[in-house]
This record gives sequence, structure tokens and C-alpha cells, in this order.
Amino acid sequence: MANQTLFLGIDCGTQGTKAIVLDSVSGKVLGQGAAVHSMISGANGRREQDTDQWLGALMLSTRRALQDANVSGQDILGIGVSSQQHGLVLLGDEGQVLRPAKLWCDTESTPENDRLLAHLGGERGSLERLGVVIAPGYTVSKLLWTKEQHPEVFAEIATILLPHDYLNYWLTGRRCTEYGDASGTGYFNVRSREWDVSLLNHIDPGGRLVAALPQLIEARTPAGTLLPEIAVLLDLNPNALVSSGGGDNMMGAIGTGNIQPGAITMSLGSSGTVYAYDEQPHVSPDASVATFCSSSGGWLPLICTMNLTNATGVIRELLELDIERFNALVAEAPIGAEGVCMLPFLNGERVPALPHATGSLLGLTMTNLTQANLCRAVVEGTTFGLRYGLDLLRNNGLQSRSIRLIGGGSKSPMWRQMVADVMNTPVVCTEQSEAAALGAAIQAAWCESGVTGTGQSLLELCERCVSLDPASETLPVAASVAAYQQVYERYQQHVATL
Repeated sequence: MANQTLFLGIDCGTQGTKAIVLDSVSGKVLGQGAAVHSMISGANGRREQDTDQWLGALMLSTRRALQDANVSGQDILGIGVSSQQHGLVLLGDEGQVLRPAKLWCDTESTPENDRLLAHLGGERGSLERLGVVIAPGYTVSKLLWTKEQHPEVFAEIATILLPHDYLNYWLTGRRCTEYGDASGTGYFNVRSREWDVSLLNHIDPGGRLVAALPQLIEARTPAGTLLPEIAVLLDLNPNALVSSGGGDNMMGAIGTGNIQPGAITMSLGSSGTVYAYDEQPHVSPDASVATFCSSSGGWLPLICTMNLTNATGVIRELLELDIERFNALVAEAPIGAEGVCMLPFLNGERVPALPHATGSLLGLTMTNLTQANLCRAVVEGTTFGLRYGLDLLRNNGLQSRSIRLIGGGSKSPMWRQMVADVMNTPVVCTEQSEAAALGAAIQAAWCESGVTGTGQSLLELCERCVSLDPASETLPVAASVAAYQQVYERYQQHVATL
């Protein structure tokens, strides 16, 4: 085991938890493990999870990753935790979880968000004050919702945590958070990197919420070491450091090497995200661009679409197609799907900003309503949403020399080519598709080197541990770029009518 320096990266997402074991000396991922979660859903937009599921999945995925790597947990020097952003975990005096966690995709608190946004002076007021425009998915409206819908729970709040903060708390016993994930709460100022205390006091003048805030720590600062009983439970080195961790987008940025200007990361997951690195908080005047802090010391301007592989999945289920047959049908149809256009806003939409929109199919005729055109239209429609977002980032002055593609959709060569053509930018995948778990492990190595004084920079670690997959490199094709541009303009006209 000599000259191996092992770190564990954990990513707790909406659908499950992934764990990887990284050797930071060779830069290789030695093993991986996964475990699934289920969701509590309601017709009113409720999307919640039982936090005990996260703990069970963390234990199981860690055990599987260590087995897959064929290494001892006693050799793990550090652990990094990534998790879905914006979720609300409330703890009582004894550290007990008071109710299921409300998630990023929960829209039940939309009326509360509307009232808080009005209090801030609308989108412009929110941008000026916080540097972001609060959206229904953000944590802040979930607090007001809890106060109004569950006053008995609200009265017991002793600590407010985000999902990754809660996992760090379970591992270390420390209640802290890091600037990147804090950026998505809606009660944090991304320019000054401080909590907006007066907004929380507006929700609860008694000061309960302000007293319940976790401590803010820098990205390279450890959250702590493992609690002795947790080290035994997970069979891990009791001296393993737990890094600050962060939100899945911040960790995905590290895991794709997106820690300096020029690269753009695009994730084709259930939802779609596009983000880039910036050294300064250049807050966009466009409400759809979230200028979050990064978990590497800078800023991470980001756009998020609510409908991506969740929308393509609905069409696949409707037509009873497996993924291979679905991709084959998409490839059969021409660019533009013979005039069939799908606005895939099945979850409402954040980019373009249409929270109350529903999905629609346009341009249907007796001859073009085919399975192939339907399949192609949903993939084109979701990809155009990402183009819309990328254009917003470009308008904000961000360069996009290349796109690093991650997420389930990136495994499809057909989709990679579509992204390259629609964005008119070269596309490449990272070899490790679990970018957030990898980013968490890299951050843990960076954190550990800061504590031990070995002084490795984050850039050195990313250069060693993030490798691009040359076989996936996809260049735009001029004729297709021109054809997609016409179809994209048609999509924009349809969006404008909404």
C-alpha cells in the first residue's frame, strides 16, 4: 500500500448516493459504490426525502466503494461530501431531525417565495441585495413555509442545515457550512459572503433562525474529523479528515477541473446545469443566472433547467422504449424533427424563467407525428433550454472555449454531437462520469494537504485526478450548426408566446 494516498468522495443526490475511492498520487479512481433513495411526492409540488435514507445509502455506497477498490477503510486519509443543493434539514436541541428534508425540486413553497421576493423589491431588489434572485427551490421560502404550515416544528428549530451540511454533521458532530452551498439558500449575500441576518429576522423577528445558522467556513477548511462511533460504524480511519464539502454543482466543477476561467461544465442529468468559473462576483442583470460562490475560492455563475433526462424519460416510458431504441429513433429523425417542436417544461421551468409553464407539442401534422420525431423533439427541446442558458452566460462575458459534459445524457454519442452543434462549441466528457463525487474526493485531498502542510494546490490535484476522455471529443459540424440555428430560433419564438 506504499505511496498510495486514499480519499473518499461521496455524492448524495436526489435519486441515490455515489461513493468513490481516489488515489490522489496516481490520480486514479480505484473503486466505486452506489445506493438508491426514494422520494416523498405530493400533487401540490411536494418533493421531500427521509434523511435516514441518506445515512443508509452513505454507509452502503461507502462499503461497496471500499470493496470495489479492495482497500481498507483504515487507509482513508480524508472524506469529502457533495450533495444536492437548496434542501432544508431542520434539527432540534438534541440534534434530532425534526421532519423530512424539503428538496431543491420542491415547489410547495412557491407562494411563500413570491411573498419574500416582493419583500425584497422583486427580482431587481433581490439581485441588488443578495446577488441572486430567490427561486421557489431555494431554502429561504422553505423556512417561511415551515413557520406557516408546521408552527410546532418551527418552534423546535435549533439548527438549519443544507443536505451536505447535515451529512458532515452526522460524520463529525460539527454544524458548519461552506460558501458555495450557502449561496443557494437565498439568505446569503454572494458578494460579501455573509448571511443576510435581516431577511431571516423578517421571517422570524424572535431571532430563532439567526441563532440556528451554522458557522461559515472556507472551502479548504476541514469540517472536522470523524466521530469515534462513526469511524467504527463505517470501518474508516478514526483520524480521517472531513473536508468542507459543498453542493453538487460546486463539487462537479472541481471534478471536471473547472476551477479557472475558460472551461464550461454542462451536466445532462434529471435537470440540466451549465456553469463556469469566475474570479470575481460579476452578478448578471439576468435573473436566471445564479452567481454562486464556488467551493474552490472563486465564483460559479450557473444556470439550471428543470427538465432534462426526466423529460426524455417520460417520452421513453410513454412509447415503451429502452435507451438503445430511443437513441436509434432520435438518430432516424432529421434535425428539426420535420417541424415537431417540444417545449419540455413538464416541471415548470427555471431557464427560460417560466415557473408555471407546462409542456407542449407544436407543429404537428398528419405526416410528421412519428415516434422518431417525438423522440428527437424532446432531446432537441431540452438541449435548446441549455443553449438559452449558455447564451445568458456568454452575454455575461464568460468565454466558452470548450464544454466538459457530465451526467447520464453525456454517455450518448448522438446527444454529445447535438450539444456540440447546438452550442457551436467542442465537447468532451471527463473519464470519471461521477464528477461531483470525484470533486469531493479531490477537495478532501486539497484540504488534507493544507492541514498537513504538503501544500498541494487544487490546480495540481485537478490536473492529476481529472482526465478527459479523448474518444468522447466531439466537434461541431458546420452544416448542422446552421441547421440547428434555424430550429433554435423557431424554439425561441414558441417560448416568446408563453
